[in-house]
Amino acid sequence: MIQNGQLLAVFNSAHRVMKAESILKKLRLAILLIPAPRALSTDCGLAIRYDGDISDTIFHSLASEKLLPTSIYRKESDSHYELIWVSDRGEEPDV
Repeated sequence: MIQNGQLLAVFNSAHRVMKAESILKKLRLAILLIPAPRALSTDCGLAIRYDGDISDTIFHSLASEKLLPTSIYRKESDSHYELIWVSDRGEEPDV
């Protein structure tokens, strides 16, 4: 279950999302690989769920591995996810 305020990192392939999960779990970060909600369009159907308080750590850990997600969303309500970052912007997410 995704709580309001939690973040979802979306990747463009199942391989990339599983590699990102492995990296983040080795760092003992509180993340969970989940099926992407239907409200989000994803290429691989999976996303990494995490709380905003570890967002910077997640972003920098994945950036150092050249494994940034394609986009990051914040759950605002039961059916609304706000897009807060897209990889082609080249900047850090604002959370």
